Amino acid sequence: MYRIIWLFLLPVFLLGADFGALRNLTLGDAENIVKKDNLEISIAKFNARMRAMDVKVAKGYNYGKLDLTQIFVRSNDALSVFGAKLMSREATFGDFGFRQFLSPPLGTTDILKVQPTDLNYPGYRNLFQTKLMYKVPIYTGGKLTQYRKIAQEMVILSKLNSQKVISKVLFQTKKTFFNITLLDNYITNLNIILKNMNILENTVKSMIEAGYAKHVDLLEVLAKKSNVLRMLNQAKVNRKLAYKFLSFLLNKNVYSIVHVDIKKIAMNVSKMFIISRNLDIKMAKVGLKVSKMNIKLKKSAFLPQIGAFGAFSSADKTFIGNFRKHDAYTIGVQFKWNLFNGGIDKSNLEKARVKSMKIAEQLELAKKGIALKIDKIKTQIESIQFDINSLNEELRLSRAIYKNYLGRYKEKLISINDVIIKQSQEIEKVLKLEKAKTKRNKKVFELEKIANGDIK
Repeated sequence: MYRIIWLFLLPVFLLGADFGALRNLTLGDAENIVKKDNLEISIAKFNARMRAMDVKVAKGYNYGKLDLTQIFVRSNDALSVFGAKLMSREATFGDFGFRQFLSPPLGTTDILKVQPTDLNYPGYRNLFQTKLMYKVPIYTGGKLTQYRKIAQEMVILSKLNSQKVISKVLFQTKKTFFNITLLDNYITNLNIILKNMNILENTVKSMIEAGYAKHVDLLEVLAKKSNVLRMLNQAKVNRKLAYKFLSFLLNKNVYSIVHVDIKKIAMNVSKMFIISRNLDIKMAKVGLKVSKMNIKLKKSAFLPQIGAFGAFSSADKTFIGNFRKHDAYTIGVQFKWNLFNGGIDKSNLEKARVKSMKIAEQLELAKKGIALKIDKIKTQIESIQFDINSLNEELRLSRAIYKNYLGRYKEKLISINDVIIKQSQEIEKVLKLEKAKTKRNKKVFELEKIANGDIK
């Protein structure tokens, strides 16, 4: 039984079959896979998620800050020991040196000059302090509000940037599909020419055998056929590279695709529609909005800052010893207002205003520049499309003429050179048509790139 299974599986392993490879892939399926599996898109989404966390950080400042501090100190420093006893509410008159004040050393003439040993040379003491501190801003001149709003706009900006990455990868995927389709059409045309060359080669061989043609005629046909084979091989190499790039974009191996309709690439869309889909313009609008918020942020420097705080603590020579007995609290409000700093705040405010005006002008310039570029590309597409229509007709006529010349050659009315010339003209038309279609697609894709691939 195992031998039978092995016989079935052996050809698969020998051929190196890739079960995960994609075959007959449609453009729609490819776009869905790209959105899910492309690594560049995945990284862009992570960046957008991190920006969303910045909004929560900005909001968090409004709720203040609560800190729990636990301190342990062991010291015989006079100030530390005395302070520790005060914090734990255990200081006595003896800690002030009253023992020597009441019983001064013999020979003391001025009691006020006595340096009490109990105060200056205390023994070691431990201090355990537990402290809870809460600080909260009450009024910041609108600074925290603007920080939050700017953070929210930055989230929108990161989403647009993520969308831009997605559009770029989808654009590359679509472009690769069209390139492969174009290459396959080109290969088909070359195969037609190669088929005709084979027919011509067999015809010449037959005529040589019959004594109606010379061997040099065959050499000329073989030379031209070699040139066609070289062009065909290069086209296949380019198609292979295109499939490699498509596999990279999808993060999966792609072996074959379903051809797309080349004609559908030239959609007639309005200039305003394309500009409205342009993500760079959308991002610039967000940048302008942020610049206006930045002006309000700079204005907050001229307003006062008010904050409140509260602290609750307890201290003892042992950890949490007599916690309630030794506890203490502190509450307060702080008012701070910068009245003069050498005109720095004023200069920063003016700089923010000028920057906002600059961004507004840049936005308008970008819109006009894109509109001009769209008009130029559309004009170029119309011109190239006219060339393609003409070349298609010329190729059709060139093939008909070649067949006519081949028939005349069989009747010994013309030389093989005349046939080769007509064959060369057909090849030239194929090359020109290929270049024209590639050029046209390139221009249309430039138009789609401006609209971030949102031309449907």
